[in-house]
Amino acid sequence: MIGRTFAIGDIHGDLIALRALLTLFPELKSDDTLVFLGDYVDRGPRSAQVIEFLRHELPELTSAKIVCLRGNHEDAWLRVIDQGWDAFVLPPGNGCLACLRSFTGGSVVTLESRPQDEEELEMLCTGSFFPEDVVEWMRELPHYYEDGHAIFVHAGLPQDENGDFQHPENVLNKRKLLWLRTEEFFRDYRGKMIVFGHTVTSTLPEELSNYTPDDPSDLWAGECCIGIDTGCGKGGFLTGVQFPEMVVWESRSPEERAAARAAPMSTS
Repeated sequence: MIGRTFAIGDIHGDLIALRALLTLFPELKSDDTLVFLGDYVDRGPRSAQVIEFLRHELPELTSAKIVCLRGNHEDAWLRVIDQGWDAFVLPPGNGCLACLRSFTGGSVVTLESRPQDEEELEMLCTGSFFPEDVVEWMRELPHYYEDGHAIFVHAGLPQDENGDFQHPENVLNKRKLLWLRTEEFFRDYRGKMIVFGHTVTSTLPEELSNYTPDDPSDLWAGECCIGIDTGCGKGGFLTGVQFPEMVVWESRSPEERAAARAAPMSTS
C-alpha cells in the first residue's frame, strides 16, 4: 500500500499562503509525499524566501518525500539566464521585478512599479541576481512526477499527431508539459488522473467541473484531471489536494471561502 500524496498548486512568491496551507495538513509520515507543481517565483513578494523554505527549511520539518516540479516561470528564468528573454521579464503582469527584489531588497512591487535604474534593469533582463545554487536547483527540477495515485505536471499533456494525449515520459519536448494551455486537454483527456497547475481555475470551463460549481475560483475537477492553480500570488489563494482521500485544503479562511460562494455566479 502506497502512502498519501499531497499536491500543492502554484505558489508565486506567497510564503504566507504556503505556510498557512501546510499547517492544515495532517501529520505527515515518512511514506507520504509532497508534490509541488512549480511556479515558486514571480508576482508575490517572497520568491527567494519560498525557494529557501522548500530547499532547506521544509526538509527539516518533515520526514515526508518532497518533490518540486519545474513550472513555466522557472523554465522562463532559465531561458532568461541562458540567452535573454526581455519579452518575459519586462511585462509587469509576469511579476519578475517582485522576484528580483525578493533577492536584492527594495520596496514592495505594485502593478505600477518599474525597475529603478539601469543596473537593476540589467539584472532583471539577465537574471544575474539569482544565486548560482538557486539556478542549479531550477535546472534540476523534474518536468513531471507519477505515483500510484496520479500523474503530476505543471501545465498538462500534449497530443501526438493522431490526437492521442501523450504520457509525459514519451513527450520529446518536455517544455510542452510546462507551457501547454489547450482546451482540448481540459475537455477531452481521459486516462490516469492528471493533477496540474499553470492555468488559473477561474478561467477553466465551469460546466466541466464537478467541484463546488458555486465557486469558480475554487479547485477545478474534470473527469480525469484536476486543476489547482487558484491564483496564489496574484490575489487568490493556495490549494492542496490529498490523495487517495481526495481531501481539499486551502490557504484562505473559512470566511473568505463562504464569501466567494455567496457571490453572484458569472453568466459568461
